[in-house]
Amino acid sequence: MIEAWPTDAVYAAESSLMERLGPGELMARAVEGLVEVALARVKQLGARRVVALVGTGNNGADALYAAAGLAAAGVSCAAVHRAGAVHAGALDAALAAGVVLCADEAKGIEAGTLTESAASLLAEADLVLDGILGIGGRRGLPRWGATWVEHVPDTAYVLAVDVPSGQDPNGGLLCAEGVFADETVTFSVAKPVHLLPPTEAACGQLTVVDIGLVLDTPPAVCRVLRDDVRHLWPVPGAEDDKYSRGVVGIVAGGQQYTGAAVLAVTAALESGAGMVRYLGPPTPTALVRAAAPEAVHGPGAVQAWVIGPGLELDDGASAEQRTIASAALAEGVPVVLDAGGLDLVATDWAPAGPVLLTPHAGECARLLARLEGVDVTRSEVEGDPVAAARRLAAGAGATVLLKGSTSVVADPSGTVFSQHDAPAWLATAGAGDVLAGLLGVLLAGGLPPASAGALGALVHGVAAERANPGGPVRALTVARALPLAIAALLRREPRLDRP
Repeated sequence: MIEAWPTDAVYAAESSLMERLGPGELMARAVEGLVEVALARVKQLGARRVVALVGTGNNGADALYAAAGLAAAGVSCAAVHRAGAVHAGALDAALAAGVVLCADEAKGIEAGTLTESAASLLAEADLVLDGILGIGGRRGLPRWGATWVEHVPDTAYVLAVDVPSGQDPNGGLLCAEGVFADETVTFSVAKPVHLLPPTEAACGQLTVVDIGLVLDTPPAVCRVLRDDVRHLWPVPGAEDDKYSRGVVGIVAGGQQYTGAAVLAVTAALESGAGMVRYLGPPTPTALVRAAAPEAVHGPGAVQAWVIGPGLELDDGASAEQRTIASAALAEGVPVVLDAGGLDLVATDWAPAGPVLLTPHAGECARLLARLEGVDVTRSEVEGDPVAAARRLAAGAGATVLLKGSTSVVADPSGTVFSQHDAPAWLATAGAGDVLAGLLGVLLAGGLPPASAGALGALVHGVAAERANPGGPVRALTVARALPLAIAALLRREPRLDRP
């Protein structure tokens, strides 16, 4: 599992460690790791010129020391820095190593100009070390920093030091004028910016260099990895039967969205439910009987409910399903509410057990508007999905899996998972119905809603990729790919090169 900590916790850990180390030792560790990664990229890319963008803080010092280390290894290096505002030790090291230095003194820099010499150096860059701002920065760049970024060639490989400059280290809204790195080298632990949408898109590949930090506070963000599945998945034992393995009740399908019931039931069966009980109107019931003969029809005891795929609660024909859904929420067992089932969420609702909501951005906006009594747009949710998921979790008193290219799982306690596992091809009709059935199995297997949401999003994405690597997939194919995807993940050996 990758865990990310907020900047205040990282600063506290750094301060604690520096008290036990010699002066400059922590920075030296960071620089050593940064040089190792940068040198590997220089060799892979055949880069002939490295240019460091050197800010006024410790990240700037890291970048300049790294340029000195690369120059000492025979790489042609240059650095652009603010005149009179650079780490003295790093400057001395760069001079001694033969780094070409350019002090940017342009009087018009605040208006977006750059000295001719600095512009010339950046134009030659094959690899750029972004050391403008570090984890002490906030969203946005100073004008001089933005000017430097504007002059980075599109062909250059951008390696950000700790965080992409201009992006909020703790996540949040994306800064369009900030750095969009090809790779980010961070130290000991990830920060929220690296895992949360939309800022993760600015980080590129994430490489974590261990410098010895130990954090004793809970992480702000977690991401379940493929290596974690074998420890989390509810695997049956020799003494289990179909009831103890988990019975999933599914209330899904209507006269308009008849196939949603088939997709959700199929996914639950393919994911390993001990039994699936289906309750729905005649047309989807007939389809489920034909597609999934293993499903049991009618009420009965369950360990978790899935309510909502293809459900039309505003349709008079769905009165029986609404009654069943309301009873399920009062029953106290875990419930997945998806699609039409989300219409049950109201300001005065009081479910008796844990609930996992699975909206996409548009549904999340509608739920927030309903609960908060204010206008909320889909674009607002997409601009800051983490904040939206947290608001909905707090307002509904439920765990939220906000679906997207990066799915965010938030619960009222503040726990946040961020999963980026699915191919873009998975954005297809019916994919959410498959995910809902899969989540029901995990809740019935005893997982807490937040863990189930994160694990389910991961496995859903893996199944989509296995269904047709690199190409289009249909939802039913993803559902049918689940058994082999789960089996492969359960057999997976840990990879030592993972952060």
